[in-house]
Amino acid sequence: MKRKKLIVANWKMNMNLQQASILLHRLQERIQIHKDIEVVLAMSYLHLQPLSLQIDRRKFRQAAQNAYYDDHGPFTGEVSFSMLHDLVHYSLVGHSERRVKFNESLDDVRKKVASAFRNGVTPILCIGEQKDEHLRLETKQVVHDQLSSALLDVTPEEVAEMVIAYEPVWAISNGNDYHGHDIATPDDAKEMATYIRHQIESTFGKYAANSVRILYGASVNSENARAFLDADGIDGVLVGGASLNYHEFSGIVNAAYRSLHGIGV
Repeated sequence: MKRKKLIVANWKMNMNLQQASILLHRLQERIQIHKDIEVVLAMSYLHLQPLSLQIDRRKFRQAAQNAYYDDHGPFTGEVSFSMLHDLVHYSLVGHSERRVKFNESLDDVRKKVASAFRNGVTPILCIGEQKDEHLRLETKQVVHDQLSSALLDVTPEEVAEMVIAYEPVWAISNGNDYHGHDIATPDDAKEMATYIRHQIESTFGKYAANSVRILYGASVNSENARAFLDADGIDGVLVGGASLNYHEFSGIVNAAYRSLHGIGV
């Protein structure tokens, strides 16, 4: 089954509106329209609406970085999927920073996945192990638990439409400096993609397993993106720090094009 490549930029908590608008302008100048590549920009709530008036929808789709699982209610400071439903195609769910820094539980993530689907937003579910879990060789157990819990309330048809991003937390750097930093390899990404599809097939069937798109996300930049994009079972990348640099991010999209068409190495 042919799955469209997906390149996701996670801008995290960076830039004011003017800076974000300039970055979007520069990306739109440099990134071409590719029918077989989907480019998604996950931006802050503050940027979503104003940049929706500037964005070239032939080139990019917008994503939220997070949302709350209840549709409405007395939840001061929160933004629900129902409020985002007309604005974004995607939302990150369960990003490692949300799990670690904001104490999001497996139950929270499960509710958010279900709420995203309920409100017509495609979740990009982030899963992956911490360094101590990696060192204890618990990667597959952690991924199994995060995946099975998150998908408890969804159907096989919904799983087929969603995106899963494997992000080994121990391999995340600032996206630029790798000296002395642990890095995952394309073989690691391939192994986990195979494992994730096996888990999905065992619960939701072959169609869901063959349709779901799996991304790799940890310290991706324009130099290493091609190797991960060439790995069997990897359908794209989730880009953090490097997505704030328009040269880097446009280089990653170009790497996806070259990977798809077998151009160079």
